[in-house]
Amino acid sequence: MPVPTEPEIEQDERHDELRGQMSLLDHLEELRTRIINMLIAVGISFAACWFFADNIFRLVSEPIEEAAGPLNFMSVTEPFNLTVKIAFIASLFVASPFIMAQIWLFVSPGLYKHERRYALPFIISSSLLFVTGGCFGYFVAFPYALQYLVQWGRDLGMHAVISAKEYFDLFVMVELGLGVVFEIPAVIFILSRIGLVTAGFLLRNLKYAVLLAFVAAAIITPTSDIPNMMIMAVPMIMLYLLGVIVAFVFGKKRTKEEGD
Repeated sequence: MPVPTEPEIEQDERHDELRGQMSLLDHLEELRTRIINMLIAVGISFAACWFFADNIFRLVSEPIEEAAGPLNFMSVTEPFNLTVKIAFIASLFVASPFIMAQIWLFVSPGLYKHERRYALPFIISSSLLFVTGGCFGYFVAFPYALQYLVQWGRDLGMHAVISAKEYFDLFVMVELGLGVVFEIPAVIFILSRIGLVTAGFLLRNLKYAVLLAFVAAAIITPTSDIPNMMIMAVPMIMLYLLGVIVAFVFGKKRTKEEGD
């Protein structure tokens, strides 16, 4: 067997380097395609939600109107800008199944063939959990936090004059934050099915999960007081524990099947 010369070795190294760069470029191209597809789906959903933007606006305004009265705007363009923002947030929830499908299609090339059959369970469960997180925020966490904050101000003898912009910014942060947090069981299901995490691993790291839950709750919640933080943190911890059960029931050691 002939020994390769130094120029031949350098040529092979350049070829391997180029091949690695091409695979990276292909990966980035795939990411760009998935992002574009998501934006198209959100755009179509936005067009549909725009027809109902006024109704969505009133629906989102109900918690603060019940707690403190009507909202106030500070500039002539603020109501229009807020309507666009609310329609956009609604479009994210409407388009969530397609968004989750694009996320799965992006990560699936890194999975074995037999692991890709979990696409439908992931898309359905993650979409439902995302919407459930938004519903939990709207019906439970957000109204409770508003009542607590408004009552605090009244006890101090203050009158509430609520800025519509600040209110909707807070609403968007809570809704999207809880929507993402509620994805925990779906993510654990997939990771456990492909053997990347186990129930034992999750239990051993429970203390870190609790710490992260309270850190996330402190970021998402509109107040830093313990009662409101518990409203956010406790569901996160419960979802993590649900994920432990999911990993125990569905988890398995990752294997490579013939032909993968």
